[in-house]
Amino acid sequence: MAQYVRMRRYLDATLTPPAAPAGIALLPLWRARPIELHALLRESYAGGGGSVGDFDTWFWPLVEDSEFDPGLMLIAADGEDRPLGLAQSWTSGFLKDLVVAPGARRQGVGAFLLETTFNAFRTRGLDHVDLKVEADNYAARLFYARHVMVEIDQ
Repeated sequence: MAQYVRMRRYLDATLTPPAAPAGIALLPLWRARPIELHALLRESYAGGGGSVGDFDTWFWPLVEDSEFDPGLMLIAADGEDRPLGLAQSWTSGFLKDLVVAPGARRQGVGAFLLETTFNAFRTRGLDHVDLKVEADNYAARLFYARHVMVEIDQ
């Protein structure tokens, strides 16, 4: 069983809206195909860092959860509306999933989604955003630390 580290970003007034990487735009959930989002999660977690069940055990519990808000399902897509990254958060200020398709990594998609998530919660009046990351996922922990997230006690 994986052990997790909880990380937090305190949201202050210095947040600035991030610029999207070239050729990338946010795709609203109503224009997305949920089956493609599920495939993105499966592909992104195939090498570790998280997991997702089959479509029905992922999608229906997600959208029926009391903390689900379609505005907090941030989808980075290319010019043909293909999802390349996904950040899904709960209304309580918890980032549930942040994934980027393997072929789109190291192009700023993850940073764009993470910073956009921070801004979305700041706009909603929250003072911090939390997430959990597997303790042995050092690359992810460093990525989050570069974005001013700190480890906190669970």
